[in-house]
Amino acid sequence: MPDRRTELADAALAVVAAKGLKGLTHRAVDAEAGAAVGTTSNYFRNRAALVTAALDRVEELDSRLLQQQAKGQFPTSIAELAEQLTGAVLALAREHADLTRARFALALDRPESVSAGHERMLTGLAQILEALGVPDARVRAEAVADYSDGLALHLLTARQGQDMAHSTVAANVRQLLEG
Repeated sequence: MPDRRTELADAALAVVAAKGLKGLTHRAVDAEAGAAVGTTSNYFRNRAALVTAALDRVEELDSRLLQQQAKGQFPTSIAELAEQLTGAVLALAREHADLTRARFALALDRPESVSAGHERMLTGLAQILEALGVPDARVRAEAVADYSDGLALHLLTARQGQDMAHSTVAANVRQLLEG
């Protein structure tokens, strides 16, 4: 069971997903969490601390999702990695759509605040690609990240309600990874 800080961070993400960053207040988080008025401000003294907690939670949940897709196994091929990444991006656009909406809202309002987490993700992906012997690992990692973010955004907006075949996404990711 998550601790109170984690519950409040999750509630903050739910508020941002539903109302945008402008809707993120201590009172809104209290209400979302079903907590007494003032609870959130006891844990996160100001709005900046609350936003930081939400950003940290997004990164933690993203990392957990990628680990779930990998099933605890390091990919041994580009095809396997493409499958893992495809599973993650489609999950972010489907069952974790609220998390993705919150991430985009936070990123659009405070791009500098997501830079460090994005860099950690790119570095990790580039390291995996290097271990698989992929040339230009960093460039390919950036291309996959750009495609994945764009696809998630489109599936939540312009292509909302449309299904995207797992095989199509996996083929696109493989092509970006292989060059």
